[in-house]
Amino acid sequence: MELILEFERPIVDLERKIEELKQLHTGSIDFSDEIERLESKAQRLRQEVFADLSPWQVVQLSRHPMRPYTLDYIEALTTDFVELHGDRLFRDDPAIVGGLAYFDHRPVMIIGHQKGRNTKENLFRNFGMPGPEGYRKAKRLMEMAGRFKLPLITFIDTPGAYPGIGAEERGQAEAIARNLELMAGLPVPIISVVIGEGGSGGALAVGVCNRLLMMEHSIYSVISPEGCASILWKDGARASQAAGVMRIRATDILDLKVADEVVPEVGGGAHRSPAEAASRMGEAVRRHLAQLVGLSAQELIEQRYQKFRNLGAFLEKQPS
Repeated sequence: MELILEFERPIVDLERKIEELKQLHTGSIDFSDEIERLESKAQRLRQEVFADLSPWQVVQLSRHPMRPYTLDYIEALTTDFVELHGDRLFRDDPAIVGGLAYFDHRPVMIIGHQKGRNTKENLFRNFGMPGPEGYRKAKRLMEMAGRFKLPLITFIDTPGAYPGIGAEERGQAEAIARNLELMAGLPVPIISVVIGEGGSGGALAVGVCNRLLMMEHSIYSVISPEGCASILWKDGARASQAAGVMRIRATDILDLKVADEVVPEVGGGAHRSPAEAASRMGEAVRRHLAQLVGLSAQELIEQRYQKFRNLGAFLEKQPS
């Protein structure tokens, strides 16, 4: 069943009307003028609605189950992808996928969160929330990328790392910390792309990078709006209010100089035209990768270090 967000409904209703007229359009009955008028109206409506989305509406779009996921982008942008499984310690975690591929005729390592589109897939993928074994799998692949001098591309799309008791018992925090340490010193170019949700340490565990890109209707934050509302007001139902003050939209993250580029999505969001979304994102990754591959390992590490050291704002008080 197609999910229609409330603010999308007028657009979808208009598009359905256009489709009905196209099916009725025959040689003897000409609806071409009416179809053209409605298509122009639909185009204007899309521009108006998506030009002024609220933070909560962007959150809803970032979570849309028909948005392209990591495996969709891998299929669209790479060739000869070979998925690698397992952390060699506990088990394979389907919430993290990764492997070797060719991007733009260049061998790369790709790692990303993976969600499901229905209940069965989401249970298998644990709703895109990795356990420690998922992050240890990612660490193993990152080490391989460093050993074979392969550029690393990561796709971020998770509500956060899985907070279950089993995950904590198996060292969730330690696994994330190990990834942060490894990525900080990895001697290869790292480009991370937030394709949906970028939630907390579960996102950052594959996001210590030289360049951070964000799809236009993605979000990036230290906590979900629901979690923030639960802490501030003891009421998760006030998530939309929390989203309004958290500055989690891609444009906010760019203004904060955390992201390096926002990749525009087609009118209506990436789920309305996955192929075009992949094409735009692929062009951005290609451009940034071309700027990084000529740098030495030390230059890449130093650039990454400076990127994170320069985040945030502070005031220095002069001694009196």
